[in-house]
Amino acid sequence: MAKDAITGKHTSFGNQRSHALNSSRRSWKPNLQKVNVRINGAAPKKVYLSARTLKAGLKNGSIERV
Repeated sequence: MAKDAITGKHTSFGNQRSHALNSSRRSWKPNLQKVNVRINGAAPKKVYLSARTLKAGLKNGSIERV
């Protein structure tokens, strides 16, 4: 199972509840992207990042795309 390299986000599981309170299992998947980045000035590395983590890291300068 792929996982976000920085935040550790991965697929989470739970129940989907209908209006009649019937339940069935479902999963929530983060929007993972395989990107080549430099994190905090380290050597470039190919990692999985969620779109939210990538956007925030590019904005605050801790992540640089290579």
